[in-house]
Amino acid sequence: MANWGLYMRMIIIYDSPILTQSRIKAKEIMLLAYHKQNVLALCIGLCLSAVAFAEGAPVITIHNAQFEPRELVIAPGVRTPIVIRNQDAIPAEFESYDLSREVVVPAHGEVSVFVGPVEAGRYEFFNDFNHDMKGAIVVKPATGGH
Repeated sequence: MANWGLYMRMIIIYDSPILTQSRIKAKEIMLLAYHKQNVLALCIGLCLSAVAFAEGAPVITIHNAQFEPRELVIAPGVRTPIVIRNQDAIPAEFESYDLSREVVVPAHGEVSVFVGPVEAGRYEFFNDFNHDMKGAIVVKPATGGH
């Protein structure tokens, strides 16, 4: 258990972009995690989630009261992280009845959501604060020329 704890403390300090900004906060969390296994599990999950979102997650941008791209294509049967980035000066609410998702995206901020795994199809979304803003996530298998 001691080696496992040391390894997990290293992940918390060195792999989390949020925690490496503050060594003091990282040390406080490390000490708490060392004594509390549930907190350690939570920190592991947060660290791995931050890494997953940072590396290649598709992005939907809100710019000039529009979603860009208006259609985002993802693969079926896979849980996909999506970053929603708001470049406008007012908040937006990313909402999809089809995907059962609803999240407020602050002005000049971003949020991350997971979609799926879902079957192939078209899943509509909109801004609940401005119903003229609409888009879709299109789920279809990748086409390859073998």
